[in-house]
Amino acid sequence: MRMLQRTTAAVLTLVVAAAFSAGCTIGEDQTGAQVGAGSIKKIDALNGAQIRVSSKEFDEQLLLGQIALVAVQAAGASPQDKTNITGSSNVRQALTSGAVDLYWEYTGTAWISYLNRTEPISDPQAQYDAVKQADIANGVTWWARSPANDTYALAGNPATLARTGVKTLSDYAALVKRDPAAASTCMGPEFKSRDDGFPGLAKTYGFTLPDPHVHLLNDAVVYPSIGKGEPCGFGSVASTDGRVAGQNLTVLEDDKHFFPTYNPAITIATPLAQKYPQLEEVFTPIAAKLDTATLTDLNKKVSVDGQKPATVARDWLKSAGFIS
Repeated sequence: MRMLQRTTAAVLTLVVAAAFSAGCTIGEDQTGAQVGAGSIKKIDALNGAQIRVSSKEFDEQLLLGQIALVAVQAAGASPQDKTNITGSSNVRQALTSGAVDLYWEYTGTAWISYLNRTEPISDPQAQYDAVKQADIANGVTWWARSPANDTYALAGNPATLARTGVKTLSDYAALVKRDPAAASTCMGPEFKSRDDGFPGLAKTYGFTLPDPHVHLLNDAVVYPSIGKGEPCGFGSVASTDGRVAGQNLTVLEDDKHFFPTYNPAITIATPLAQKYPQLEEVFTPIAAKLDTATLTDLNKKVSVDGQKPATVARDWLKSAGFIS
């Protein structure tokens, strides 16, 4: 998920160049354990292969990028760290232009933002299948999706939920109609304006929250604001963000399945996927283990506890038996 940033071609070039110049090879990382033999076995065909691994700039993406880097290295390749590119459109263009080789992308982001489809598909597997099929024409191959869902959501703090009895978005809609002040909601700029954000949510659930009870904040400020209950007991979040757990927030059940599904999956340039098909077998079990609870916990270690993404990635891959 997360926000698609619009950037001119000139700015894009500068951003990508800056990210690349800031990147380093995984061998320069001294923060984690040594990669050794685990369930990821060496693939002879990958010996010494230079594979450029990328990511977007926010914590979850930095973490996923480090997981990919370690996995590729454990399989015998020589990965290059091209993570931390600002903006979804920039990293996507880096992949389709051949500047990077692979990164974790979200099914919902590709469906809506890259493939320009306006109607989300509620079934996660059907969404994935449709994205995978449509992206063939763009030279992008999708490997197995993770069950984690980094989608938009509304969350509330414990005191607010206890006081209002809200558990689902239908409950929230009823509260808006009954007592709009009690439903005061903080939200980031994109959530407030996007069709797959608050406007679409209000339309689907049939409510109108009066402007005095809508508080527009920077996304980073929304989480602690909900946690404190000031000025809002409810707010927009990304469902797998570590700050959800860090602020002891509860995500409201989307009982009408409004929000699109944003399952992360490895996207890789098709020529490379065809050259090293064995690499898909490395990522399939990793994706399977990255459910929402796991990814949220890993994100918390980075976003709330302050651990380095590379350290969290290696520790998790070791604990899951992928590396030793």
